[in-house]
Amino acid sequence: MEVAQDEEVVIDRVAALDIGKAEMVCCVRVPGQGKRRSQEVRTFSTMTRSLVVMADWLSELGVTRVVMEATSDYVRHEGAWVKWETSWRFG
Repeated sequence: MEVAQDEEVVIDRVAALDIGKAEMVCCVRVPGQGKRRSQEVRTFSTMTRSLVVMADWLSELGVTRVVMEATSDYVRHEGAWVKWETSWRFG
């Protein structure tokens, strides 16, 4: 068996989402002063208007990678997440 060596990649501007049915918590980490990191956590409703506000905030901060965690399948209904992600990424 061959062992692959993955190159380590550091993402400077990243967000993590904890998705619930009624709200989602978003933690953003970006470069701060010196070698420190700046972190901010905000909570958003899962309604479309609130998601657009969150997407605008992530764009303003220059976030380049978003990861998500959810314990249920409601985030996949009718492809809504994929549609939102695509419009945020390319919109």
